[in-house]
Amino acid sequence: MNIVTILLGIIIFLNIFFAVIVIFRERKDASASWAWLLVLFFIPLLGFLLYMLFGQNLSRYHLFQWEDRKKLGIEKLLTNQVEQLRYDTFEYQNEVERNYKQLIYMHLINNDAVLMKDNHIDIFTDGNAKFDQLIADIEAAEDHIHLQYYILHNDQLGKRLIDALAKKAKQGVKVRVLYDDLGSRGLRKSFFAELRKAEGEVERFFPSKLRWINLRLNYRNHRKLVIIDGKIGYVGGFNVGDEYLGLDPKFGYWRDTHLRIQGTAVYAIQTRFILDWNQATHKKKIPYIPNHFPEQHVSGKSSMQIVTSGPDSEWEQIKNGYIKMIATAKKSIFIQTPYFIPDASVLDALKIACLSGIEVKIMIPNKPDHPFVYWATMSYIGEMLHSGAKVYIYDNGFIHAKTIVVDNEISSVGTANIDMRSFKLNFEVNAFIYDPNIAMRLYDVFLNDQKVSRELTLGGYEQRSRMIRLKESVSRLLSPIL
Repeated sequence: MNIVTILLGIIIFLNIFFAVIVIFRERKDASASWAWLLVLFFIPLLGFLLYMLFGQNLSRYHLFQWEDRKKLGIEKLLTNQVEQLRYDTFEYQNEVERNYKQLIYMHLINNDAVLMKDNHIDIFTDGNAKFDQLIADIEAAEDHIHLQYYILHNDQLGKRLIDALAKKAKQGVKVRVLYDDLGSRGLRKSFFAELRKAEGEVERFFPSKLRWINLRLNYRNHRKLVIIDGKIGYVGGFNVGDEYLGLDPKFGYWRDTHLRIQGTAVYAIQTRFILDWNQATHKKKIPYIPNHFPEQHVSGKSSMQIVTSGPDSEWEQIKNGYIKMIATAKKSIFIQTPYFIPDASVLDALKIACLSGIEVKIMIPNKPDHPFVYWATMSYIGEMLHSGAKVYIYDNGFIHAKTIVVDNEISSVGTANIDMRSFKLNFEVNAFIYDPNIAMRLYDVFLNDQKVSRELTLGGYEQRSRMIRLKESVSRLLSPIL
């Protein structure tokens, strides 16, 4: 027996061993397991290294602790709302809330997402307008600014934002910045020098413990949150970078959707930031103090729940919310998403809606920012076309919005795409809104975007070349781990 045979035997043994880990120890769903088995089979040993970087399961870890809920009064409020919904004594603000009480109940039970009824919502679809307003709110801050983004670039917009934060920190406002280590890769400590000099605090989410290797590379904090004085909250799709102002020739105009919220829903956004920050930091934990949860003086009428999900969660809360919304639709479902890679449950729910005569419209970009993701998207889009959905290709730049509107009554806006990564791997946050006025405004946004889009018909889709079909097939095979 020569050395080559021995090495080959060792490789085969290790591959079988690693395959057993994938199937039994991690207990992934079947599609993800098969995808990783293919990687292990076709790329021995290197496949395992890829698995260590991208395939670990965090669901058995409890990264975030809710031990301070009692201090916020959240536990009592949760209990009261659950009991009221269970025994039908809940005081509904409108018929929309009553019609979707099961969705509200599901988020309460599985995500501790209290229904907040007194919110005022501003919708931003343009990066310049959104960041102009954000900078203005930052400049008016008096107590604290909590800011969290997946992508934070050292460019014109990034410097403008950090300069505004440093200025407020010098005035005595407490400033905290949290960013994802992968999404904002390349950022140097010098970028935050002035902010830190003014006693501003900066933390990274899931930083690499080794210089070139991050064993939690596949788990990204995709949330985009800003809380100012505990009174104003931002959540949505915009990150921080010049491309989000439409200044990148590759993408052109950047179409996204972001919410500016005033009202008690800001408490939930604040709590989410505190949980993420306290997980990321080792020293400077944020306390649950009245200044972070001040009395609200806004007379808004929009009801909403702030729902979060992540790979450490038992349930895929945002995905389940999407499915419940789709399942309750009676007339229409309008979706805008940069990536459309649903798992079987979401795909079946949408196809059943189409086959039931419900109007389903999906809008996606006309260009890829990630090629494999783009071609996987087109593969699933083909199935939706066969089911009767209408698909629109946004031609006015790049659409990055993550919105869903059902029956022009309820809507969801946030950071979660319609893809398996957002459902299983990323830390995400969405606002589920029970207000027909907001739903109609988002519906109007869809119609305006439709004017600068072209419809992709089934006939047009089926005329694609063999090479495109091959790209779709390969990308779809890998879609559970993209």
